[in-house]
Amino acid sequence: MTEEKITINHLLLKANGYIKNEDQIAVIKKAYEFASTKHFGQKRLDGNDFIDHPLNVAMILTEVHGDYETLATALLHETIDLGNTTVEEIHQSFGEELAKLVNDISKINRMSFNADSNYTITYYKKILVGLCEDVRVIYVKLADRLHNMRTLWAIPENKQREKAKETLEILAPIAHRLGIYHIKGELEDLSLRYYKPDAYHDIVRNLNNTKIERDNAIVEMKENISSMLLNNNINHEIKGRSKSIYSIYNKMQNGKRFKEIYDILALRVYVETEQNCYLALGLIHSKFKPVPKRFKDYIAMPKENMYQSLHTTIFGVDGQLFEIQIRTYDMDQIAEYGIASHWSYKEHADGNKSMKNAMERKLQMFRSLIELNNEENNPEEFADNVQREVLDDNIYLFTPKGDVIELPIGSTPIDFAYRVHSGVGEKMIGAIVNEAIVPLDYELKDGDIVKININKNSKGPNREWIHMAKTAQAKNKIKNFFSRIDKDESIKRGEEALSKELKRLKITATSFLTDKNIDYLLETLNLGSINDIYHSIGSNKFTANYVINLVTKETKSKEEMVLDKLSQTNAKPISGKNDILVAGVDEIKVTLAHCCMPIKGDDIIGYITKGNGVTVHRSICHNINDTEERVVSVMWNTNSDKKWPTNIKIEAEKRDNQLLEILSKTTSSETNVQSINTINHPDFIVYDIIVLSSSIEKLEKFINDVRQMPYIHKVERIIK
Repeated sequence: MTEEKITINHLLLKANGYIKNEDQIAVIKKAYEFASTKHFGQKRLDGNDFIDHPLNVAMILTEVHGDYETLATALLHETIDLGNTTVEEIHQSFGEELAKLVNDISKINRMSFNADSNYTITYYKKILVGLCEDVRVIYVKLADRLHNMRTLWAIPENKQREKAKETLEILAPIAHRLGIYHIKGELEDLSLRYYKPDAYHDIVRNLNNTKIERDNAIVEMKENISSMLLNNNINHEIKGRSKSIYSIYNKMQNGKRFKEIYDILALRVYVETEQNCYLALGLIHSKFKPVPKRFKDYIAMPKENMYQSLHTTIFGVDGQLFEIQIRTYDMDQIAEYGIASHWSYKEHADGNKSMKNAMERKLQMFRSLIELNNEENNPEEFADNVQREVLDDNIYLFTPKGDVIELPIGSTPIDFAYRVHSGVGEKMIGAIVNEAIVPLDYELKDGDIVKININKNSKGPNREWIHMAKTAQAKNKIKNFFSRIDKDESIKRGEEALSKELKRLKITATSFLTDKNIDYLLETLNLGSINDIYHSIGSNKFTANYVINLVTKETKSKEEMVLDKLSQTNAKPISGKNDILVAGVDEIKVTLAHCCMPIKGDDIIGYITKGNGVTVHRSICHNINDTEERVVSVMWNTNSDKKWPTNIKIEAEKRDNQLLEILSKTTSSETNVQSINTINHPDFIVYDIIVLSSSIEKLEKFINDVRQMPYIHKVERIIK
C-alpha cells in the first residue's frame, strides 16, 4: 500500500515546468523548509514522515497548475494546527496573503463534517464555500483530502467508511462544480472503494475480465478516426477514455447491467482549434451513425464551470457504441483541472497575475458552485444566499469537539447555545470562550472555541437575553419560552378579571361556572378548556363582560352589542380588501395608531374609539393600558402586500457620509425611507426616521444591517 516517495526536488522540478519566476520558486522552497522544521519528528498513521503529506498535497496541485502561493499554502497547511506555529509567525515569514490562505485552510481542517442527512450535507457545503473566500483554498482542501484518501487504509475501518461517505457527499460534488474532474474522479473511486467495497471490487473484476476485448475495440476505432482526420489535414491526438468506477456504479444503481454500460466505449479527440472540433465531428458522423439525442454541444453552451467539449455517441466497429468527446487542448486543461489551472495555464510566466482580482475570483467561485444547494432550489437564489448569509455577515465558531457553528457577526454565547440546541440555551448558566470565562453579551470572534456551561435545574433564560441575542432564532426561542410563562400569568389574570366582573354583577362563581355553562362557552368560543377561557380573557381576546353575557344573554347597550360582535372571534373573518381584519365584522373603519405605528407581522390588538371605529396598536404599546373593556381581536390580512410606515431612531457617531451609508442598507431589505429628522447632540447625532416596510422580517433585517455598522451606537423602534 506504499506510494512513490515524493521529495522537494520532485516538486520543484514539476513547478518549474510552468512557474518561471525564480523568486516564486524560492518561496515554495522556503515554505518546504519551514514546514519540514515544524513537523520534524512527526509521523503519519501510514508510518511515513509527516512532511510527506504536505509534499504530496503540493504535488497534486502542480497537476492543476496551482500558482506559487497555492503550492506554498499546501506545504504550510498543517503548521498551525500540528506544527506549533501561529498565523503571526507565518505572516512575518511569508507575508499577509500566504498567512490568510494558510489560516483559512486551517479553519476548514478544524471542522468536523457530518454527512448524515441532506440538510447537513447542504449546510456543510455552504459553510465550506463561506470559509473559502479565495477559491485556491478549496483547491488545497480537495488536494489534502485526495492524499488522505490515498492513504485511508492506515485508519480503522469504521473511520474509513465515515471519511469516504463525507468525501463522496460533500467534497467530491464541490470538485465537480469547480470542474476539477481529474481530482473529482479519483475522490469518487477511492470513496466507493472504502464506503462500499463489495460493489467496488465487483466492478473492478468485471473490468479486468473484459479489458482485452475493450482494448482491441478501442485500438481499431482510434485507427479509423485518426485516418479520417489525417486525410483532411486535421492535427490531432486520440486517447481511450475509461469510465470511472464510480460512474459505472451509479449507472448500475439506476438498474443497468454491467454489459449494458460498458458497451459504450469511450474516446477523446484533441485538436488545435475550435473550428477543427466541429470539422472532426462532421467527419466522424459522416462515417459512423450517431445515436439520436446523445449529442451535446458544450462549446457553444459551456457549463457554469466553463467546461467546453463536444459529446456524441456513435455506432462504431462491429456495431458497438462509442462515446466520443472532442475538444481543444485548452478546453481539456479546464475540463480536467478546473478554472484556476486555466488562469495559470494561460499565463505561463506568472500564474499569480490572473489571481489578483479578488472580485473575479469570488464571482467565478459562485458561478461554479451555483448548483451546490441541490437542483430543487433556484440557483441564483442560492448564490445570492451564499453571498449574503455566508460570506458577508457570518463567523465560524467551534464546539470543543470541533463541530462548526455558523452565526452572524456580532453574535453572543446566547446565539451559540440556541444554535446548538434550544435545550442548551434554556439551561445555559455561563460560557467559556477560548478557555476564558466571558459574559453572555460577549461578542464572539471568527474561529472562537465556545463551551456552554449548563445547569439541568435552571428554570430557563433571562428576559434580558432577548436584547443580548443577535439571531432571530435565539430571540424567538426566548420569546416562545416566556410566552409559555406568560400564558400561565394570563390565565391567572383572566380568572381574576372574570371573578371581579361576576362580583360587580352580583353573580356567584358557583352558579356561573356550572358544567353546562362551561361546555356552552367552550363550544361557542371554540376553545378546549376552562383555562383557555381564562387565557382568552387575560390576553384581551375577549372581555370578561362578553363571556358572562354569552351565558346570561342579558340586554346590552348599543356600545356593548358592538363590542360583543367585535369580540366574537369564532365568527368567520372577512376576506375583504382591508389591511386589518376585524373578526365578525364586514365593514368598519380601521386605522393604525400613530403612537406605535404597527406593520404587518407585529402582534396587534384593536381598540374601540368613540366615533372613529377601531384603532390598531402594537400589543406592547403603553398607550392601551387600562383599556380592557374596549379591546377587540384583530389580525393582518395575509393577502395585503402594501408597505406600512413605522418609526426608527438611530443614534450614531458624527462622521461624513454616514447617512448615505445608512440609507444604502434599505436596498437589500426592500425598505423605503419616507422622512428623516436629524437631531444634533454635542457628542453624537440622532436620526428620527419614518421607514416604509411590507413586513416585520424585512424591517428587522434593515435594523440588524444598520446595527452592524461600526459607528452606530443604537438602533431602536420607538413608541411615542
